Amino acid sequence: MAKEEARVNRAIRAKEVRVVDNEGEMLGVMSVSEALQAAGDRGLDLVEVSPNSTPPVCRIMDYGKYKYQASKRAAEAKKKSARVDIKEVKMRPKTEEHDFQVKLKNALRFLEGGNKVKVTVMFRGREVTHPEFGFELMKRVAEEIGDAGQVEMAPRMAGRFMTMVIAPKKK
Repeated sequence: MAKEEARVNRAIRAKEVRVVDNEGEMLGVMSVSEALQAAGDRGLDLVEVSPNSTPPVCRIMDYGKYKYQASKRAAEAKKKSARVDIKEVKMRPKTEEHDFQVKLKNALRFLEGGNKVKVTVMFRGREVTHPEFGFELMKRVAEEIGDAGQVEMAPRMAGRFMTMVIAPKKK
């Protein structure tokens, strides 16, 4: 559901409104036509800021400038919010040493980038009857990562996949 836009100028439906001018001074309760006249004299807009109060509160301001500043504030807040992605590293129970080191290096790179790492061990065929090989592999990954990250979700089996999530350590 989208945020409702404030009513401006002629869109204000109330008979009487409490008016605050552009400097923050209270002008008092007046009819909408008087408030529009006061806003027009200043070359500004009449904006309904609190429609649920009795009478509704309206402010005299430059509405275009207000909307621009609000969008700038929203963009700044969005830019400052930390976004954490989950990167995945897939292995098999019989992953050879060199391949293991390559996957480990990728996981470390992801953690340094501030992302979480989901380590997945895929079992094929009869391998699923020996989940202990997967647990050993996961344990080794957690040990090798060491101080770069911490295990957020312990290894668990789900069908023929074993997964574990490692989060980066807070600085």
